[in-house]
Amino acid sequence: MQLLPRRLAPAFRLIAVAGALGTAAIPAQAAEFLVRPIEVPELKAVFAEVESRTVVPARARIGGTVREVKVSEGSQVKEGDEIALVVDDKLALSLNAANARIQELKSQLANAATELDRAQQLLARGVASQSRVDTARTQYDVAANQVAAAEADRAVVVERAREGAVLAPAGGRVLTVPVTPGSVVLAGDEIARIASGQYYLRLSLPERHAADIKEGGTVRIGARGLSPEKAGGIAAARSGRIVKVYPEITAGRVMADVDVEGLGDYFVNERTLVWIEIGRRSVLAVPLDAVTTRHGIDLVRVAAAGGTIAVPVVLGERLEVDGAPRVVVLTGLVDGDTVLAP
Repeated sequence: MQLLPRRLAPAFRLIAVAGALGTAAIPAQAAEFLVRPIEVPELKAVFAEVESRTVVPARARIGGTVREVKVSEGSQVKEGDEIALVVDDKLALSLNAANARIQELKSQLANAATELDRAQQLLARGVASQSRVDTARTQYDVAANQVAAAEADRAVVVERAREGAVLAPAGGRVLTVPVTPGSVVLAGDEIARIASGQYYLRLSLPERHAADIKEGGTVRIGARGLSPEKAGGIAAARSGRIVKVYPEITAGRVMADVDVEGLGDYFVNERTLVWIEIGRRSVLAVPLDAVTTRHGIDLVRVAAAGGTIAVPVVLGERLEVDGAPRVVVLTGLVDGDTVLAP
């Protein structure tokens, strides 16, 4: 007996499986499905980085020494919260000097008030002239204005001391705190950086995909994690939307931003796995319940003259078409085949 070449053996085994199953009558409850090509998105798995819409610095308003830092990296703050305290020792000396000056001027004001009262009494008795009363009143007004000016100067010193409190310019998460208690800072120096905006994903794709990504396109975001095992599959991924495609290509990469909900607990610059549509391809897909597995071989029953034939197929990924689950058939079927399913 002549033996078959080894390269032909797998094909003859598939024919033997189909021949062993033979043809069968169409079940009464069987439904016919006409195999036609459908367009499905071509997805590319890439890593995206979590970014914040805005990152604002909290700056010192006066120069001095950092007395206290009330936040650390990762702290949540609200707008107006005190995050650090800067103290300038010279302000305390200026405040003491302002208080002493006010006390001096108040003594002069009291003396001017006494002189004015005495001049008015003497004028009433006819002893003093009106010019003396006018002079005393002028001295009193000058002393009162000097007290008011000194109190305003003291208010300036007090306000500068109050500005030593570094306040959060916006609510959000503290990213960095580059100072420690005891650090010497100048007015305008950065005390902390706060991520105050909504989080989004930043994509970096090769230049060859620049023409395939559009604003408004759908992106599928996996679970948190870098490995495919942690990120899960495409079927379990959530959806995001491309909101901006940057017009400049840098180092052979095109940048795009993706809006997605539920990134509040992510780290800024954390990477996560996403799938982005870079094109569309034509595939053949059949209903999931039309596929049966026997002895490790996937079979699809195809209508033929006089009955059905069980055709071995190679399956691809699963997808949904009009809300119905289907599976892609890589080999075994052609356009126009009629598949029978329960």
